Amino acid sequence: MSDDVISSGWDVLDASHEALRTAVRSVPADGWHLPTPCADWTVAQVFQHAVGDQIGYAAALTGEPGPDFNPFAPSGDMEGVDPAAFLEDALARAAKAWAGADRDAAEVPVPPPPHKLSPWSGSAACGLDAAVHAWDIARATGRPSPLTPELARPLLKVAREIVEPLRPRGAYTAALAPDEGDDDVAVLLRYLGRDPLWSAS
Repeated sequence: MSDDVISSGWDVLDASHEALRTAVRSVPADGWHLPTPCADWTVAQVFQHAVGDQIGYAAALTGEPGPDFNPFAPSGDMEGVDPAAFLEDALARAAKAWAGADRDAAEVPVPPPPHKLSPWSGSAACGLDAAVHAWDIARATGRPSPLTPELARPLLKVAREIVEPLRPRGAYTAALAPDEGDDDVAVLLRYLGRDPLWSAS
């Protein structure tokens, strides 16, 4: 991470934030309206959703205001938006909040049900949100996957803690059947209802 990037002190979350930075940095100027693995959402909408979720995780921990828009109904309008600044503000809020979290607490507040997780699981859940949408954006724009097997393994662990109650709410679709030869990244993506080989074409 560069010197001006705020670290949360949680390895999985910091790596996930960096994955999202990398994906967003690589979106071409004309790429915001491209389709993504999130059905009916463009790159801009996935980006806005990911930003809103990071602010939401920060707000759950700190009690500060959440996003001033609905992350689950993103407009996709990027007019006048500086993507890097918009993202960095959200990531900084999340990183600062998690840096101040009590690592010895039994539970900390988080947005998804059951609205409380262990500190490690909560920070990893925040990371999961950033990392999977980093993959969505990278895949939509034809960039290499920002996910690594080393990151996918702990993300899968927390996904198995939180995802099932979220599926009926539409946050994740049904898990896809594993395929022979899947690596850790593919296992995670299929569990989250994503085809590792998804393509816009």
